[in-house]
Amino acid sequence: MNFQNEFTSLCALRGATTCENNSVESISLAVEELIVELVTRNNLIPDQIISVTFSVTSDLDACFPASIARKTTGWEKIALLDCQQMFVKNDLSRCIRLLAYVALPCKQIPQNPYLGKAKNLRPDR
Repeated sequence: MNFQNEFTSLCALRGATTCENNSVESISLAVEELIVELVTRNNLIPDQIISVTFSVTSDLDACFPASIARKTTGWEKIALLDCQQMFVKNDLSRCIRLLAYVALPCKQIPQNPYLGKAKNLRPDR
């Protein structure tokens, strides 16, 4: 995809969600829902997604969010990375955040999904 043409721009999308508990099942459900919302709200196809970085709070260690995302059809070739969110006292617990670099049509307004208790992180969105 040519990111330098007048019809496409490189864009960073943010998003976050929370899990009910620290389990593979709970993290999987949260990541799958976050991915669906990111793709749906921004009308994305896998070829538009360049990379996604997931960060998790220190209370989530049952699995890697990227390993869940990699199972999504078409996401096999997307660069995915996991890291641990820095600890901040009184931060939202069991939180998964993402930063995705995507190619969007120039006139499209990016939509950043904040789900579950993570809605409180960005009430403006």
